[in-house]
Amino acid sequence: MSIAIAETVTHTVVLTGRQLRAAWRMPVFLVMNLVQPLIWLLLFGQLFASIVELPGFGDGQSYLEFLTPGIVMMMALFGSAWAGTVYIEDMNRGVMDRFLTSPTSRGALMVSSLIYQAILTIVQTLIVVGIAWLLGARFSGGVAGILLLLLAAVLLTAAFSAFSNAVALLTRQQTALIGISQLLAFPLMFLSSAIMDTSLSPEWVQTVAAYNPVEWAVVVGREALGADPDWTSIWGHLGLLTALTVVLAGLATMAFRSYQRSA
Repeated sequence: MSIAIAETVTHTVVLTGRQLRAAWRMPVFLVMNLVQPLIWLLLFGQLFASIVELPGFGDGQSYLEFLTPGIVMMMALFGSAWAGTVYIEDMNRGVMDRFLTSPTSRGALMVSSLIYQAILTIVQTLIVVGIAWLLGARFSGGVAGILLLLLAAVLLTAAFSAFSNAVALLTRQQTALIGISQLLAFPLMFLSSAIMDTSLSPEWVQTVAAYNPVEWAVVVGREALGADPDWTSIWGHLGLLTALTVVLAGLATMAFRSYQRSA
């Protein structure tokens, strides 16, 4: 058992390094995933700066401080929604079949994809937080708050990366993955408090947001970065994100087994 675990860990490190090297050779993908969130941060943060003056909006912070956790989670959502494209590329090039006929750990194939996406999310999150700080945002939660923001972003990334991988393994088509990802990502983003306080939204939006994993992650990040965090809310929403990640990782595992049987 210990030898099998050691092999899985080794294969995970090697496969994660493979994806990181590909990202290093083609950094345009990292940059492109940052462009839209940064545009939202720079433009929305300035255009809607006075929105915090609305009665009941936010918790006394600037709109830039309110917006930053939402932008981080939006970036994590859209980045992870495309995670399955790596699998589809490997299928189309025959790489996946070679992996399956080799001693490569099946678990490592799945876990390495999630770790790779998590590393990208951490790097991008730190860049966004750094730019927000340069623009004048100040986060009372300090280093601990940023760490919790990163944890929420990583859990959201892992959950939707697993879902994206499952869709890729089941459909094996780039167009299907793109369509399903777009169908889910935009409603999840707008039906949360990522860019607007849901207390000012219609009641049905508030109800949907309560079951929205993007909202769970945004709440964790915003509370953690605030001056007076609601720890019950933070740990409760982190628990929900963890449970969702486990469920979707299980779905991805079943999809992988289905692909193996049909390959």
